[in-house]
Amino acid sequence: MPDDETQTQTLNRGGAARTPAGPPPPQLSGAVEAPAPWLLRLIAVGLVLAALNLRPAITSLGALLEEVREGLHMSGSVAGVLTSVPPLCFAVFGVMAPRLARRFGAGAVVCAGMAAIAAGLLIRPYIGSTAGFLAASALALMGIAVSNILMPVIVKRWFPDRVGTMTGLYSMALALGTALAAAVTVPLTGAMGGNWQSGLAVWAGLAALAVLPWIVLVRDRTPAPGQAAPARSAAASGPSASVSGRAAGASGQAAASGPAEAPALRITRSRTAWGLACFFGLQATAAYITMGWMPQIFRDAGVSAGTAGVLLAVTMAMGVPLAFVIPRVAARLKQQGPIVVVLGLCGLIGYGGLYLAPAAGAWAWALLLGVANCAFPLALTMIGMRTRTGAGVVRLSAFAQSTGYLLSIPGPLLVGVLYQHSGGWGLPIALMAGLMIPQMVAGVLAGRDRTIEDEC
Repeated sequence: MPDDETQTQTLNRGGAARTPAGPPPPQLSGAVEAPAPWLLRLIAVGLVLAALNLRPAITSLGALLEEVREGLHMSGSVAGVLTSVPPLCFAVFGVMAPRLARRFGAGAVVCAGMAAIAAGLLIRPYIGSTAGFLAASALALMGIAVSNILMPVIVKRWFPDRVGTMTGLYSMALALGTALAAAVTVPLTGAMGGNWQSGLAVWAGLAALAVLPWIVLVRDRTPAPGQAAPARSAAASGPSASVSGRAAGASGQAAASGPAEAPALRITRSRTAWGLACFFGLQATAAYITMGWMPQIFRDAGVSAGTAGVLLAVTMAMGVPLAFVIPRVAARLKQQGPIVVVLGLCGLIGYGGLYLAPAAGAWAWALLLGVANCAFPLALTMIGMRTRTGAGVVRLSAFAQSTGYLLSIPGPLLVGVLYQHSGGWGLPIALMAGLMIPQMVAGVLAGRDRTIEDEC
C-alpha cells in the first residue's frame, strides 16, 4: 500500500538520512521468519480489545462520580484525589512495563494487565470504603498502565510497516471504549435498578473478554518479526529474549532495527524526549480532568445526568475518526507542530465556552474538547517517529508516558480543590485553559524532525 510505504519511509527518515555509506552491518544468525497471518490477525484483535479497556475504568466513574461521592461520603477534595489516581498509577506502574516485558514477554504482560483490569473493576464497587475503592481502582489502573506502555512497542515490532495504521486502529478503539463507557454507564445503571455499584461493575466483563486473545501469546518469546534473532547465549535465551527484552538490551541489532546503540542510550539527555514527555503529561492532564470532571461541570450548569454522560461520550467519540486520521497525517509530515497548535486552539475555545455558556453551547464545547483530546494519538505517533530503533521506541515510550503521567497527577486533584473552595467552576476552567499554552509549546518542541538517538 502506498500509504504504508510512505509511512515507513517517514518513520525511518531520521535513521536513513544519517547512516553512513558502506556495506550493511552483518546479520546475526537465526533470522526469524515472517509470522503466520493468523497470528498477526490475533494480535490485531488483541490490540483492539485491549484498547477498548484502557479507559472505561475512568469514564464510567466520571459519569457516576456524584453517586459514588454520596455513596462513599467523599468530599470534593477526596474526589479530586480519586480523579488523580489514574495518572499516578500510570506513572508508577508504567515504569515497570519494559522490565516485565523483558522477563515474561509483552503478550504475557498485556494478558495479565487485562486480568487485573477485570478483577479491579469487579471488586471496587462492592468493597464498601473509600480506601478500598481506591485500592481496587489502583489494581485496574495497574493493568491499564502496563498495557498503555506496551501498545506502541507491540505495534512497532509486529507491524513495522503499518505503524500509523495500527496506531490509528487501536487509538480508535481506545476512543470508542472511552465514549461507550461515558455514554451507556448511566442508562445501564438505571436499567439495573439505579444501583451505581452494578453500573460500574458491568465493565469487568469487557475486560475479561480482552484476556482471551492474549492467552495464546503468554508463552511467546520469539524475536520481533522481520528482525534478526539475538545471538544465542545465557543472557539471550529464554524469557530474556522476549520482545521488549531484545529491544531494551540486545547487542548487535540487525540492520532493520538500526545501529546497536540502545545500551548506551541516555534518554534524559534528549530535549525531544523531554518535550514529548511534557506534551504527553499536559495532554493527559487535560484528558483526565475532562473524563473526571466534565459531567459534573455540565450537571452543575443544569444539564441532566444522562445528558451530561452523553456529552462526555461525544467528547470521547471525536477520537474515533480523528484517532485514525491524525496518526496517518502526522506520519506524512516532517514536523507535527502545526497539528499540535490546531488541537490546542480547539481546547482553548472549548474551555472558553465552558466558562461563558456551559449549558447553552454544551454540544459545541463537547465537540471542540473532543478534538483537543486527540493530542493523545498524536503523542503516541510521535513516540514512533522520534526513534530509529526498537530499543529507542521501548525507552521513549516508557519515559514519555511514565514521566508524562507523573506530571499530570496534580491537575485533577487541583481542580477538585479549587472547585470545593471557590464554590464554582471559574477558577478550575481557567486552570484548564491556561495549561493549553505550555502544551502547545511542548508539542511543537517534540514535533521537530529529529530522533532521540541523535541527541543522546
